[in-house]
Amino acid sequence: MLLVSHYFWPETFIINDLVRTLVLQGHTVHVLTAKPNYPDGQIFSGYTSSGIMTEMFDGAVPVYRVPIHPRLGGGALNLILNYLSFVLSGLLFFPGFVKKHKYDVIFVFAPSPITQAIPAIYLKWKLRTHLAIWVQDMWPESLSATGFLRNRFILKMVGYMVRGIYSCADTILVQSRAFYEPVSAFADSHKIKYYPNSILLNKQSALFSLPIELTEVLENNFCIVFAGNIGKAQSVETILTAAHSLKDMTQIKFVLVGSGSMLDWLHSRKDELGLSNIVIAGRFPMDAMPSIYNHASALLVTLKDEEIFSKTIPSKVQAYMAAGKPIIASLNGEGSRIVTESGAGLTCKAEDAEGLAQCVRSIYSMPAKDCSRMGEAGYAYFLENFEMTRQAEHLVELLEQRISQTRRPG
Repeated sequence: MLLVSHYFWPETFIINDLVRTLVLQGHTVHVLTAKPNYPDGQIFSGYTSSGIMTEMFDGAVPVYRVPIHPRLGGGALNLILNYLSFVLSGLLFFPGFVKKHKYDVIFVFAPSPITQAIPAIYLKWKLRTHLAIWVQDMWPESLSATGFLRNRFILKMVGYMVRGIYSCADTILVQSRAFYEPVSAFADSHKIKYYPNSILLNKQSALFSLPIELTEVLENNFCIVFAGNIGKAQSVETILTAAHSLKDMTQIKFVLVGSGSMLDWLHSRKDELGLSNIVIAGRFPMDAMPSIYNHASALLVTLKDEEIFSKTIPSKVQAYMAAGKPIIASLNGEGSRIVTESGAGLTCKAEDAEGLAQCVRSIYSMPAKDCSRMGEAGYAYFLENFEMTRQAEHLVELLEQRISQTRRPG
């Protein structure tokens, strides 16, 4: 497999563990990616934005990196330059990395931007190889929903681009069943297959040593933990409003773990409102997350009230289920449905701050055995639907089937 991804280790994305799992199952994977800079927008220590480089992931996976313009402080211009620089660098350098190799499939891990598939399309033509795109975000809808792009004409042009990208793919994998309809508006429906996000269980990482200050907060309070990107899509305003309405319940703390474009705003508003019940813990490595989850009383997931997000299953839902803790979900659509269907927790509508506060009150007053039952139900659902070892095997079977179906005679 040849993986093309704008993001890869040491950036923290589920694709890292999927590659690990595939290699452990006996498959060969090569990675084409960029210099790491997500989510803070600065090139990681030990890397430079210019030049190409090769390194090994887990001692077994060659990783080829191309220069990019980093995201810096965000904003439309920096993101556009970041997206375009990956496309241009990929077109220029990726063919040289792979010219002596043959691959069964080129696999694109495609959260935003979908433009990262463009170099993979060129490689498909160059290598005469099956191209599969694993769609994590729906373009152009996500551009409008996050406020990144509002101009209708430009959105229409982006839609034409997306249609062109999908037409070049042999297989389109979607992380949510609700993606079928909107993706089929831009692609032949026979190409589209459901392949959910999954999580690799790592019991040992639950032993990660956390900072004493954070451990004390988690152990001495009823902590609602939010983990992951702190950006516009996550509706952190809803969390702040809910925390404000619960500020007199001093035992309840909202612990936000991660970073993102709304982090500075979050710090500022927390101070303005004097919210001592919000703890901004900062960013931690993936290995720390099971330990943080293990100390949490409940785990929180939120998204904005936009139609596109009602079709998305945030990958943190699977991670929360794997932790075996109750989930509080301020979501619409697919994410909410899965939490409710599994019995893993309580839900309210997206951007419903009072509904979120009520969910927190309900979990707080719930008997411990009922909270444990929710966590156990979520974990059982996770094992059945989202455990990575099984899902990696399913991916190989799915791709082999699609390659066989699309192979041309001779």
